[in-house]
Amino acid sequence: MNGQDLISADDNEIVGFNKPLPRISSALPLDARKVEIGWVGGDTEIVDLAPALASKPVFLRLRTDDALFATLRVSSYGNALEWDDGAELTAHWIRRLGPATIDNDTFRNAMADLGMSLEGMAAALEISRRLVADYRKDKPIPRHIALATKYLVEHADL
Repeated sequence: MNGQDLISADDNEIVGFNKPLPRISSALPLDARKVEIGWVGGDTEIVDLAPALASKPVFLRLRTDDALFATLRVSSYGNALEWDDGAELTAHWIRRLGPATIDNDTFRNAMADLGMSLEGMAAALEISRRLVADYRKDKPIPRHIALATKYLVEHADL
């Protein structure tokens, strides 16, 4: 362990290793159980919480009650979203869900970061070269391709 890997207690008394824990600065509920998340550090993304809410019975009311879902707020430490019924989702879990969509610029940048050709990205995503070319231009990118692209970028070191 190296002292540079620790986040000091002066940073809101949270200790972690390698990467700082994700922190939420703002959250705006949208329709279809999506939320616009503002992350500490400046990134903003729209995240689909439906998969997380479907994963546990405790979230049943949040899946079905629009008024309750609209009560979401950021916890006082920025480490979770909270609702009036006491339910919460941690920032770490939300960050792992990934964005509901990515734009074509982000897709192109991911290809560049990965050093992928059209053929390489097509093979990695198990789609046609033509679709990769279209996603690089202006074709809307489906959620499953967005999530797979995010996975490839996050696991490029492995």
